[in-house]
Amino acid sequence: MLKKLVGSDLFRRSVASLVAGWFRFVHATCTKVFEAADPTVVTRPQWPFIATAWHGEHFMLPFAKPKGWVLKAMISRSRDGELNAMVAEKLGIDSIRASGGRDDKEVRRRGGVYGFIAAVRELRAGAPIMLTADVPKVARVAGDGIVQIARHSGCPIVPMAVVTSRRRRLKSWDRAAFNLPFGRCAVVFGRPIEVPTDADAETVEAKRREVEVELNRVQDRAYELAGGHDG
Repeated sequence: MLKKLVGSDLFRRSVASLVAGWFRFVHATCTKVFEAADPTVVTRPQWPFIATAWHGEHFMLPFAKPKGWVLKAMISRSRDGELNAMVAEKLGIDSIRASGGRDDKEVRRRGGVYGFIAAVRELRAGAPIMLTADVPKVARVAGDGIVQIARHSGCPIVPMAVVTSRRRRLKSWDRAAFNLPFGRCAVVFGRPIEVPTDADAETVEAKRREVEVELNRVQDRAYELAGGHDG
């Protein structure tokens, strides 16, 4: 009976409501600090770009969305992804249920082709999207999927980070930061990275490395602004 309860849609949605409520509480009780290499990223009317962050640093990302913007996040089809999608929905972000992989077989299993097509379609329609840059289960290593989405859509990649001074590190593959209230919340947007639509394999790899370097810089800067330390 317990297994049936835990697996029920009502239970998952109840948990999602609690999790979303917790992060709203964290955001409401934190002092906000904002920095952007290009402030017009969030001050101009909605425009299509690819917001990206490292996996494990994604819990507070919904609060960086400008009010009134329509934004979709790419979230995996895994069990954890199902809960993440429900939480994102309650925080005002729709989802594209897909993720990349380390080979063609894994990409197909994870719905990567569907996700790629859906992401490009959203961007061409004028809506920004959000996704984590990491290769699946390999923390802090950017995959080339995000670069290919930028190449085919003609939209820039904007590395970003939303962190809090008070947090606890989880024992997960990405050492996820679980955010806590009553501290400082730093939101940092990095330099937009353009990918030529005619980029060859060498250029795609160069842009992949550029995303990785800029994400690390933005992440470090956000923690510098927020202060605090890992618990």
